[in-house]
Amino acid sequence: MLDDDAERVRDLAHLGHVSLLTPDLDQTRHYFVGLLGMDVVEESGDSLYLRAYGDYERWSLKLTRSQHAGAEYVSWRAVSPRALRRRVAWLEDNGHAGRWVPAELGKGRAYEFEDPDGHTFRLYYETERYAAPDGKRAVIPVNVQAYAGRGANVHRLDHINLLAQDVRGCREFWEAGFGLRTYEIIQDSTGQSEVGAWMSSSIQGHELIYTQEKTTGSGRLHHLAYAVDTREEVLRAADIMADAGIYIEAGPSRHTAIQGFYLYTREPGGNRIEVANGGYLVFAPDAQPYVWTAAEWAAKPGWGAVIPPEFHIYGTPVAEVAHV
Repeated sequence: MLDDDAERVRDLAHLGHVSLLTPDLDQTRHYFVGLLGMDVVEESGDSLYLRAYGDYERWSLKLTRSQHAGAEYVSWRAVSPRALRRRVAWLEDNGHAGRWVPAELGKGRAYEFEDPDGHTFRLYYETERYAAPDGKRAVIPVNVQAYAGRGANVHRLDHINLLAQDVRGCREFWEAGFGLRTYEIIQDSTGQSEVGAWMSSSIQGHELIYTQEKTTGSGRLHHLAYAVDTREEVLRAADIMADAGIYIEAGPSRHTAIQGFYLYTREPGGNRIEVANGGYLVFAPDAQPYVWTAAEWAAKPGWGAVIPPEFHIYGTPVAEVAHV
Protein backbone atom coordinates (compact mmCIF):
# COMPACT_ATOMS: atom_id res chain seq x y z
CA MET A 1 0.00 0.00 0.00
CA LEU A 2 1.45 3.33 -1.08
CA ASP A 3 1.96 6.45 0.99
CA ASP A 4 0.60 9.82 -0.22
CA ASP A 5 3.80 10.80 -2.06
CA ALA A 6 4.51 7.49 -3.79
CA GLU A 7 3.84 6.84 -7.46
CA ARG A 8 2.58 3.38 -8.31
CA VAL A 9 4.60 1.36 -10.80
CA ARG A 10 2.50 0.74 -13.91
CA ASP A 11 4.73 -1.59 -15.90
CA LEU A 12 2.43 -4.64 -16.08
CA ALA A 13 -0.41 -4.66 -18.60
CA HIS A 14 -2.35 -7.78 -17.58
CA LEU A 15 -2.19 -11.43 -16.60
CA GLY A 16 -0.75 -13.10 -19.67
CA HIS A 17 -0.88 -16.88 -20.03
CA VAL A 18 -0.68 -19.88 -17.71
CA SER A 19 1.02 -23.25 -18.12
CA LEU A 20 -0.74 -26.13 -16.37
CA LEU A 21 0.58 -29.63 -15.74
CA THR A 22 -1.68 -32.67 -15.92
CA PRO A 23 -1.16 -36.43 -15.52
CA ASP A 24 -4.08 -37.09 -17.92
CA LEU A 25 -3.51 -34.89 -20.96
CA ASP A 26 -6.19 -36.52 -23.12
CA GLN A 27 -8.99 -36.08 -20.58
CA THR A 28 -7.76 -32.61 -19.58
CA ARG A 29 -7.87 -31.67 -23.26
CA HIS A 30 -11.47 -32.88 -23.50
CA TYR A 31 -12.38 -30.80 -20.44
CA PHE A 32 -11.00 -27.55 -21.86
CA VAL A 33 -12.03 -28.12 -25.47
CA GLY A 34 -15.18 -30.22 -25.27
CA LEU A 35 -16.65 -28.81 -22.06
CA LEU A 36 -15.26 -25.27 -21.72
CA GLY A 37 -15.34 -24.62 -25.47
CA MET A 38 -11.71 -23.59 -26.00
CA ASP A 39 -9.69 -24.15 -29.20
CA VAL A 40 -6.36 -25.95 -29.59
CA VAL A 41 -4.11 -23.71 -31.68
CA GLU A 42 -0.94 -25.85 -31.60
CA GLU A 43 0.28 -29.27 -30.49
CA SER A 44 3.95 -29.88 -29.71
CA GLY A 45 5.10 -33.14 -28.19
CA ASP A 46 3.45 -33.54 -24.80
CA SER A 47 2.06 -29.97 -24.81
CA LEU A 48 -1.08 -28.30 -26.15
CA TYR A 49 -1.68 -24.57 -26.58
CA LEU A 50 -5.26 -23.33 -26.21
CA ARG A 51 -7.27 -20.12 -26.44
CA ALA A 52 -10.68 -18.81 -25.46
CA TYR A 53 -12.54 -17.00 -28.21
CA GLY A 54 -11.99 -13.56 -26.65
CA ASP A 55 -8.23 -13.85 -26.00
CA TYR A 56 -6.41 -11.31 -28.17
CA GLU A 57 -3.14 -13.23 -28.00
CA ARG A 58 -2.78 -16.46 -29.93
CA TRP A 59 -3.03 -18.56 -26.78
CA SER A 60 -3.61 -18.15 -23.06
CA LEU A 61 -3.23 -21.70 -21.75
CA LYS A 62 -0.57 -24.35 -22.17
CA LEU A 63 -1.24 -27.93 -21.05
CA THR A 64 1.67 -30.32 -20.56
CA ARG A 65 1.69 -33.99 -19.63
CA SER A 66 3.34 -34.54 -16.25
CA GLN A 67 3.36 -36.96 -13.34
CA HIS A 68 1.37 -34.49 -11.23
CA ALA A 69 -1.05 -31.60 -11.64
CA GLY A 70 -0.23 -27.96 -10.85
CA ALA A 71 0.87 -24.70 -12.41
CA GLU A 72 4.19 -24.86 -14.24
CA TYR A 73 4.31 -21.07 -14.51
CA VAL A 74 2.15 -17.93 -14.58
CA SER A 75 2.97 -14.98 -16.83
CA TRP A 76 2.38 -11.24 -17.02
CA ARG A 77 2.64 -9.11 -20.14
CA ALA A 78 4.56 -5.87 -19.63
CA VAL A 79 3.33 -2.61 -21.16
CA SER A 80 6.51 -2.10 -23.23
CA PRO A 81 10.00 -3.52 -23.77
CA ARG A 82 11.39 -0.78 -21.50
CA ALA A 83 8.88 -1.68 -18.78
CA LEU A 84 9.99 -5.31 -19.02
CA ARG A 85 13.62 -4.28 -18.55
CA ARG A 86 12.70 -2.12 -15.54
CA ARG A 87 10.94 -4.99 -13.78
CA VAL A 88 13.81 -7.37 -14.49
CA ALA A 89 16.21 -4.81 -13.05
CA TRP A 90 14.08 -4.53 -9.90
CA LEU A 91 14.08 -8.30 -9.45
CA GLU A 92 17.85 -8.52 -9.85
CA ASP A 93 18.53 -5.52 -7.62
CA ASN A 94 16.30 -6.84 -4.82
CA GLY A 95 17.49 -10.42 -4.48
CA HIS A 96 14.95 -12.11 -6.77
CA ALA A 97 17.10 -12.73 -9.83
CA GLY A 98 15.86 -15.30 -12.31
CA ARG A 99 16.78 -16.16 -15.88
CA TRP A 100 15.78 -15.40 -19.44
CA VAL A 101 13.95 -18.23 -21.22
CA PRO A 102 13.53 -18.59 -25.00
CA ALA A 103 10.53 -17.41 -27.00
CA GLU A 104 7.61 -19.84 -27.06
CA LEU A 105 5.00 -20.13 -29.82
CA GLY A 106 4.60 -16.49 -30.71
CA LYS A 107 5.49 -15.10 -27.29
CA GLY A 108 8.82 -13.30 -27.09
CA ARG A 109 11.59 -14.31 -24.73
CA ALA A 110 10.55 -14.09 -21.08
CA TYR A 111 12.20 -13.51 -17.74
CA GLU A 112 11.46 -16.34 -15.31
CA PHE A 113 11.59 -15.92 -11.52
CA GLU A 114 9.90 -17.07 -8.32
CA ASP A 115 7.65 -15.27 -5.86
CA PRO A 116 8.38 -15.59 -2.09
CA ASP A 117 6.37 -18.83 -1.89
CA GLY A 118 8.13 -20.55 -4.78
CA HIS A 119 5.56 -20.10 -7.56
CA THR A 120 7.20 -19.66 -10.95
CA PHE A 121 6.35 -16.52 -12.93
CA ARG A 122 7.41 -15.12 -16.29
CA LEU A 123 7.46 -11.57 -17.63
CA TYR A 124 7.27 -10.91 -21.37
CA TYR A 125 6.29 -8.21 -23.84
CA GLU A 126 6.49 -9.45 -27.42
CA THR A 127 3.48 -11.49 -28.46
CA GLU A 128 1.67 -12.74 -31.53
CA ARG A 129 -1.89 -11.46 -31.85
CA TYR A 130 -4.46 -14.03 -32.90
CA ALA A 131 -5.48 -13.89 -36.56
CA ALA A 132 -8.75 -15.74 -37.04
CA PRO A 133 -8.82 -18.03 -40.07
CA ASP A 134 -11.77 -18.36 -42.44
CA GLY A 135 -14.72 -19.75 -40.53
CA LYS A 136 -13.67 -18.10 -37.25
CA ARG A 137 -13.64 -14.44 -38.27
CA ALA A 138 -16.04 -12.17 -36.43
CA VAL A 139 -18.50 -10.11 -38.44
CA ILE A 140 -17.65 -7.10 -36.24
CA PRO A 141 -13.97 -6.51 -37.04
CA VAL A 142 -12.93 -5.26 -33.59
CA ASN A 143 -13.81 -8.67 -32.14
CA VAL A 144 -10.88 -11.07 -32.07
CA GLN A 145 -12.78 -14.16 -33.12
CA ALA A 146 -16.31 -15.20 -33.97
CA TYR A 147 -18.55 -16.06 -31.04
CA ALA A 148 -17.77 -19.67 -30.15
CA GLY A 149 -21.06 -20.81 -28.60
CA ARG A 150 -19.67 -24.21 -27.61
CA GLY A 151 -19.75 -25.90 -24.23
CA ALA A 152 -19.43 -23.47 -21.34
CA ASN A 153 -18.30 -20.90 -23.94
CA VAL A 154 -15.52 -19.31 -21.87
CA HIS A 155 -14.62 -15.87 -23.19
CA ARG A 156 -11.16 -15.05 -21.78
CA LEU A 157 -8.59 -15.81 -19.12
CA ASP A 158 -9.72 -14.07 -15.93
CA HIS A 159 -7.53 -14.73 -12.86
CA ILE A 160 -5.43 -17.20 -10.90
CA ASN A 161 -5.44 -18.06 -7.19
CA LEU A 162 -2.22 -19.33 -5.60
CA LEU A 163 -1.74 -20.84 -2.15
CA ALA A 164 0.96 -19.24 -0.01
CA GLN A 165 2.53 -19.85 3.38
CA ASP A 166 2.98 -16.06 3.78
CA VAL A 167 0.14 -14.19 2.09
CA ARG A 168 1.34 -10.79 3.28
CA GLY A 169 4.88 -11.42 2.05
CA CYS A 170 3.62 -12.33 -1.41
CA ARG A 171 1.25 -9.35 -1.51
CA GLU A 172 4.00 -6.90 -0.52
CA PHE A 173 6.35 -8.43 -3.10
CA TRP A 174 3.92 -7.64 -5.94
CA GLU A 175 2.98 -4.23 -4.60
CA ALA A 176 6.57 -3.08 -4.13
CA GLY A 177 8.10 -4.59 -7.22
CA PHE A 178 5.31 -4.46 -9.77
CA GLY A 179 2.72 -1.95 -8.62
CA LEU A 180 -0.16 -4.38 -8.34
CA ARG A 181 -3.20 -2.86 -6.68
CA THR A 182 -4.65 -4.77 -3.73
CA TYR A 183 -8.42 -4.46 -3.51
CA GLU A 184 -9.30 -6.73 -0.59
CA ILE A 185 -7.42 -8.41 2.27
CA ILE A 186 -8.59 -10.91 4.90
CA GLN A 187 -6.87 -10.90 8.29
CA ASP A 188 -6.60 -13.91 10.59
CA SER A 189 -8.12 -14.00 14.08
CA THR A 190 -5.06 -12.29 15.62
CA GLY A 191 -5.16 -9.39 13.18
CA GLN A 192 -1.42 -9.85 12.63
CA SER A 193 -1.41 -12.16 9.63
CA GLU A 194 -3.25 -12.26 6.33
CA VAL A 195 -5.11 -15.24 4.92
CA GLY A 196 -6.23 -13.74 1.61
CA ALA A 197 -5.32 -10.92 -0.80
CA TRP A 198 -6.97 -9.96 -4.11
CA MET A 199 -4.66 -8.09 -6.49
CA SER A 200 -4.68 -6.68 -10.01
CA SER A 201 -2.58 -4.69 -12.47
CA SER A 202 -5.72 -2.92 -13.69
CA ILE A 203 -9.20 -1.77 -12.62
CA GLN A 204 -10.33 -5.40 -12.69
CA GLY A 205 -11.02 -6.56 -9.13
CA HIS A 206 -8.64 -9.51 -9.30
CA GLU A 207 -6.07 -11.04 -11.60
CA LEU A 208 -3.86 -12.58 -8.92
CA ILE A 209 -5.11 -13.93 -5.59
CA TYR A 210 -3.15 -15.39 -2.70
CA THR A 211 -4.89 -17.48 -0.05
CA GLN A 212 -3.48 -19.23 2.99
CA GLU A 213 -1.66 -22.52 2.44
CA LYS A 214 -2.88 -25.10 4.98
CA THR A 215 -0.54 -27.94 4.07
CA THR A 216 3.20 -28.51 4.17
CA GLY A 217 3.42 -27.57 0.50
CA SER A 218 4.61 -24.45 -1.27
CA GLY A 219 4.28 -23.10 -4.79
CA ARG A 220 0.85 -24.69 -5.19
CA LEU A 221 -2.14 -23.77 -7.35
CA HIS A 222 -5.54 -23.17 -5.80
CA HIS A 223 -7.43 -22.48 -9.03
CA LEU A 224 -7.37 -20.98 -12.51
CA ALA A 225 -10.42 -19.04 -13.76
CA TYR A 226 -11.86 -18.36 -17.19
CA ALA A 227 -14.63 -15.78 -17.58
CA VAL A 228 -18.02 -16.01 -19.24
CA ASP A 229 -20.25 -13.07 -20.09
CA THR A 230 -23.33 -13.78 -17.96
CA ARG A 231 -24.44 -15.52 -14.79
CA GLU A 232 -26.69 -17.68 -16.92
CA GLU A 233 -23.61 -19.10 -18.63
CA VAL A 234 -22.21 -20.10 -15.24
CA LEU A 235 -25.43 -22.02 -14.59
CA ARG A 236 -25.19 -23.55 -18.06
CA ALA A 237 -21.64 -24.64 -17.27
CA ALA A 238 -22.93 -26.44 -14.18
CA ASP A 239 -25.38 -28.45 -16.29
CA ILE A 240 -22.62 -29.30 -18.78
CA MET A 241 -20.22 -30.42 -16.05
CA ALA A 242 -22.84 -32.45 -14.19
CA ASP A 243 -23.87 -34.33 -17.33
CA ALA A 244 -20.21 -35.00 -18.16
CA GLY A 245 -19.56 -36.51 -14.73
CA ILE A 246 -17.12 -33.75 -13.72
CA TYR A 247 -16.79 -33.17 -9.98
CA ILE A 248 -18.44 -29.88 -8.98
CA GLU A 249 -16.76 -28.72 -5.79
CA ALA A 250 -18.55 -25.43 -5.14
CA GLY A 251 -21.24 -23.26 -6.68
CA PRO A 252 -22.91 -21.98 -8.68
CA SER A 253 -22.93 -19.14 -6.18
CA ARG A 254 -21.69 -15.61 -5.47
CA HIS A 255 -18.39 -14.68 -3.86
CA THR A 256 -18.15 -12.20 -1.00
CA ALA A 257 -14.69 -10.91 -2.00
CA ILE A 258 -14.81 -9.13 -5.37
CA GLN A 259 -18.43 -10.41 -5.69
CA GLY A 260 -18.13 -12.56 -8.79
CA PHE A 261 -20.47 -15.44 -9.64
CA TYR A 262 -18.69 -18.78 -9.76
CA LEU A 263 -18.58 -22.50 -10.45
CA TYR A 264 -15.62 -24.59 -9.25
CA THR A 265 -14.85 -27.98 -10.77
CA ARG A 266 -11.85 -30.30 -10.88
CA GLU A 267 -10.64 -31.05 -14.39
CA PRO A 268 -9.71 -34.74 -14.89
CA GLY A 269 -6.01 -34.08 -14.28
CA GLY A 270 -6.81 -32.72 -10.80
CA ASN A 271 -6.49 -28.95 -11.22
CA ARG A 272 -9.31 -26.81 -9.82
CA ILE A 273 -10.88 -24.64 -12.53
CA GLU A 274 -13.39 -21.83 -12.07
CA VAL A 275 -15.98 -20.62 -14.56
CA ALA A 276 -16.45 -17.01 -13.45
CA ASN A 277 -18.65 -14.04 -14.20
CA GLY A 278 -18.61 -10.48 -12.93
CA GLY A 279 -16.72 -8.96 -10.06
CA TYR A 280 -16.40 -5.23 -9.58
CA LEU A 281 -14.20 -2.65 -11.31
CA VAL A 282 -12.25 0.02 -9.39
CA PHE A 283 -11.95 3.32 -11.23
CA ALA A 284 -10.67 5.45 -8.33
CA PRO A 285 -6.87 5.78 -8.69
CA ASP A 286 -6.47 6.31 -4.94
CA ALA A 287 -8.70 3.44 -3.79
CA GLN A 288 -7.40 1.65 -0.70
CA PRO A 289 -7.93 -2.07 -0.05
CA TYR A 290 -10.78 -3.15 2.17
CA VAL A 291 -9.34 -5.15 5.09
CA TRP A 292 -11.71 -7.79 6.43
CA THR A 293 -11.33 -8.84 10.04
CA ALA A 294 -11.72 -12.54 10.75
CA ALA A 295 -15.02 -11.86 12.52
CA GLU A 296 -16.41 -9.86 9.59
CA TRP A 297 -15.39 -12.55 7.16
CA ALA A 298 -16.85 -15.36 9.27
CA ALA A 299 -20.22 -13.58 9.31
CA LYS A 300 -20.40 -14.07 5.50
CA PRO A 301 -22.26 -10.87 4.65
CA GLY A 302 -22.83 -11.99 1.07
CA TRP A 303 -25.05 -14.86 -0.03
CA GLY A 304 -24.73 -18.32 -1.47
CA ALA A 305 -23.95 -21.90 -0.59
CA VAL A 306 -21.37 -22.70 2.06
CA ILE A 307 -17.92 -23.49 0.65
CA PRO A 308 -16.82 -27.03 1.62
CA PRO A 309 -13.83 -27.34 4.01
CA GLU A 310 -11.73 -29.08 1.34
CA PHE A 311 -11.86 -25.90 -0.75
CA HIS A 312 -9.39 -24.25 1.63
CA ILE A 313 -7.04 -27.25 1.73
CA TYR A 314 -6.94 -28.93 -1.68
CA GLY A 315 -4.53 -27.61 -4.27
CA THR A 316 -2.13 -28.92 -6.88
CA PRO A 317 0.27 -30.59 -6.59
CA VAL A 318 -1.45 -32.44 -3.73
CA ALA A 319 0.42 -31.98 -0.42
CA GLU A 320 0.21 -33.32 3.12
CA VAL A 321 -2.13 -31.42 5.42
CA ALA A 322 -0.29 -29.41 8.06
CA HIS A 323 -3.26 -27.89 9.91
CA VAL A 324 -6.92 -27.22 9.26
